[in-house]
Amino acid sequence: MSFNVAHFLAKQAFAQPNAPAVRAPLGQRLDGSIRYAERSFAELEAEASATAHYFASMGILRGSRVLLMVRPGLDLIRIVFALFKMGAVPIVIDPGMGLKKFLRCVRHSQPDALIGITPAIWIGRLFRPSFRGVSIRIGVGRDFEKRIEANRKQGAFAAVDSEESELAAILFTSGSTGPAKGVCYRHGMFLAQVEAIRLQYGIKPGEVDLPMLSVFALFNPALGMCTVVPDMDPSRPASVDPEQIVRAIEQNAVTNSFGSPALWTKIARHCERESITLPSLRRILMAGAPVSPTLMTQMRAIIPNGEIHTPYGATEALPVSSVSADEVLEHTALRTQKGEGTCVGRPLPGVSLRVIEPVEGAIASIQDVVDRPMGKIGEIIVQGPSVTNGYDRLPEADAASKIFDPMGCWHRMGDMGWLDESGRLWFCGRKVERVMSPLGAMYTDCCEAIFNGHPDVFRSALIDLGCGLPGVVIEPEKGAFPDTDQKRAAFIKSLRELAQSHALTEVIENFFFEASFPVDVRHNAKIHRLSLAKKFAVQ
Repeated sequence: MSFNVAHFLAKQAFAQPNAPAVRAPLGQRLDGSIRYAERSFAELEAEASATAHYFASMGILRGSRVLLMVRPGLDLIRIVFALFKMGAVPIVIDPGMGLKKFLRCVRHSQPDALIGITPAIWIGRLFRPSFRGVSIRIGVGRDFEKRIEANRKQGAFAAVDSEESELAAILFTSGSTGPAKGVCYRHGMFLAQVEAIRLQYGIKPGEVDLPMLSVFALFNPALGMCTVVPDMDPSRPASVDPEQIVRAIEQNAVTNSFGSPALWTKIARHCERESITLPSLRRILMAGAPVSPTLMTQMRAIIPNGEIHTPYGATEALPVSSVSADEVLEHTALRTQKGEGTCVGRPLPGVSLRVIEPVEGAIASIQDVVDRPMGKIGEIIVQGPSVTNGYDRLPEADAASKIFDPMGCWHRMGDMGWLDESGRLWFCGRKVERVMSPLGAMYTDCCEAIFNGHPDVFRSALIDLGCGLPGVVIEPEKGAFPDTDQKRAAFIKSLRELAQSHALTEVIENFFFEASFPVDVRHNAKIHRLSLAKKFAVQ
């Protein structure tokens, strides 16, 4: 049996050759509608094969490490599937992390080849020491299109029969709470992810997806879904124009879409202002940060024929669990607002999940863990077919994040949470961001929920001001930022009264204001609480 996901594209090209596989925006017409470049599944398979022939002629081999610096869209999809066909290993690094961090990731991953747009090729030349091992450079532009066309006459490129444990790709984490790390994806893991997503959400061939995280577009050919490429900057997703997203959903009758809560908040507010509903959507997935019940309620009114799901996971383990908005709003929302954490649902079939006594150092064996009782907060660890077993050339990170088990590797999520009586997992916050106060551990997701209920608070961040002294930074709603001493004093008074009304937060007396929180580059939703802690730390 081959575990190469490239086989799925060939199967879809045979099963639905003329169905649209990709629509990439080319600009707007005079009437405001979007012009698209479209490829059917048969055309995409033919172009992926031609691309693989071209790459092979340039010296890319099975096992070659190939750094991709290509914009999301048609080029990225056909290039990735060409590399999968060849058994080469694409390396994907977030473009928004900044040049210094990006170059550090490049140096660590040691690519053999670089495929990128013209500015990327120039970066490879200007910063040659970081690209020292790169012997093959392929530019993506007009000449690239000619090369693909010239190689079409060679016909199909048969996908290699990859082993389950064979390296398929290196995908870097966002680095939201530490240095970005390359996660080693095996072909068997990709296959497990495709099956888990298809079964969990009932996705069927012929559906239309608008993925607001480019890596999710890579699953679509395997699922038989058409990918509508959104018109947005992948390095700054929260800067997206919600009107453009809504127009794309309406024009293409999109049935499925993935995005962070930061993106869906912008879209929800736009739709509410303009009295817009999106009846074509069957489901939306929100992930990347905890999703508030308020946002779920907003989106339920906007997608009358659809369901809302919030999958939980990480680059190293995805998907782990999932919960629907219906279950949240009917059974768990009030508990979240009271500070019990965010319910992220039950583990998916095949995924094992445990909550253990938190440990600061490495855990060598699963025999060394101590399980927490039901209802008690601890460290979350997971095991399953879609859980990665290591980072790229980072033995220290492997030791810190992986737990050996003869039955399969466990991954330490770096999150704190608890299990309820019905087997649902509740997320309480990142382990590294908890505040170890003299009265006990305080968790970000639990404490922040109290202040997020304030009418003038857009979001809040629990931070350690030093030696376990808790503080909270407030990002006010637009127009609510206190611009005078009097307004500031009144705002803080209301926050202190709110803190005093809850046992979880009654010891918090220090409040600060920030017009806009620093957030992660991938979802623009995860708050950089450690950066805020440095800024407001007691001297």
